[in-house]
Amino acid sequence: MQVPTGKNIYFLSDFHLGAPDHATSLAREKKIVRFLSQVKEDAAAIFIVGDLFDFWYEYKKVVPKGFVRILGKMAELTDSGIPLYFFVGNHDMWMSGYFEKELNIPVFYEPQDFEFNNKKFLIGHGDGLGPGDKGYKFLKKIFRNKTFQWLFGILPPYIGMGIAGWSSKSSRAVTGEDDARFLGEEKEWLISYCKEVIRKKHYDFFIFGHRHLPIDFTLDGGSRYINLGDWIRYYSYAVFDGQHIKLKYFEA
Repeated sequence: MQVPTGKNIYFLSDFHLGAPDHATSLAREKKIVRFLSQVKEDAAAIFIVGDLFDFWYEYKKVVPKGFVRILGKMAELTDSGIPLYFFVGNHDMWMSGYFEKELNIPVFYEPQDFEFNNKKFLIGHGDGLGPGDKGYKFLKKIFRNKTFQWLFGILPPYIGMGIAGWSSKSSRAVTGEDDARFLGEEKEWLISYCKEVIRKKHYDFFIFGHRHLPIDFTLDGGSRYINLGDWIRYYSYAVFDGQHIKLKYFEA
């Protein structure tokens, strides 16, 4: 894909809509919609790189309550011809066709290669990559298992949503402190992952979410690891103009 002159590609992640309560989530959702309305004029494409929702499960005939503003805005963007791409995160991995069929948005479950203006990108949410975190990697295999997803789906939605809400809050309680600070090159697992990847294949940019901290780190050979931060504390995003990429902040 070539980015036309005057156009940009936008990357953002980790909205966690639904958390911690309805009022706070609604204010955040309206802010995200303002951002999407603002960038509509010059967007060549928009990437939402995971954890759009704090929890999402696509029951066969039940849609989780709420989120009508963001879903409507996303439909408006794709209807107007702006491509959107969605990567599942660890909080909204249970997709089963709704985004593709209703919103015309492709959904990716693993990091994907893209090339824009001869710049090579590796884009993904970032969960389960790099060294360590064996407990989560094991749970991720269970959560991705079709049998487990079916068993969860036969629970009444109010029970399933209750369990998921408790699990999400527990997850944030465990990782909140580490999310707030840069751990150093040797302890940032996504930096370790990027280093391992570029030993085998060159990328100009690694774009990830999940970490909840805006990071722009230069790797060997000039490759850059960009972590997109979140829309809970930072309201951060990345923008690529065809040549350069920058981290920016919206109504910070």
